[in-house]
Amino acid sequence: MATNDDVISTLNNLIETCKDGQTGFQTAAEGVNKSELKTLFYNYSQQRAQFAGELQNEVLRLGGDPEKTGSVAASLHRGWINIKSAVTGKDDAAVIAECERGEDSAVSNYKDALENKVPADVRSVIERQYAKVQEAHDRIRALDKAGSAGA
Repeated sequence: MATNDDVISTLNNLIETCKDGQTGFQTAAEGVNKSELKTLFYNYSQQRAQFAGELQNEVLRLGGDPEKTGSVAASLHRGWINIKSAVTGKDDAAVIAECERGEDSAVSNYKDALENKVPADVRSVIERQYAKVQEAHDRIRALDKAGSAGA
């Protein structure tokens, strides 16, 4: 079993991942033209805010200091760094592609967290969130593929 500090570190990494996703999806929602995409991205932004809050509560319960923001340096690695330039171009397909890239990183971070030995109650939170992150990733990938197919 991981130490308490290891579990807190794992959770804080996921909090950063969620905060970056929250900001990335918010930016994406503001930068797309189609109302369906705006709604979808706003919903995912709110979902990630909720996930971050749940994870912050877990860190507090474990006696740790929860992460409160995404990190600028880490967002480069989390895949959301190019969202601003995609939004600037007002190109829905480019924004979708950047969201998919961000979600690739989120899925990877959740998989990494699940490889850590964390207590069962913490694991259940991570697993539930991971399922929703994977679902979002797959939906965005389908949008990206549909767009690149000219649909």
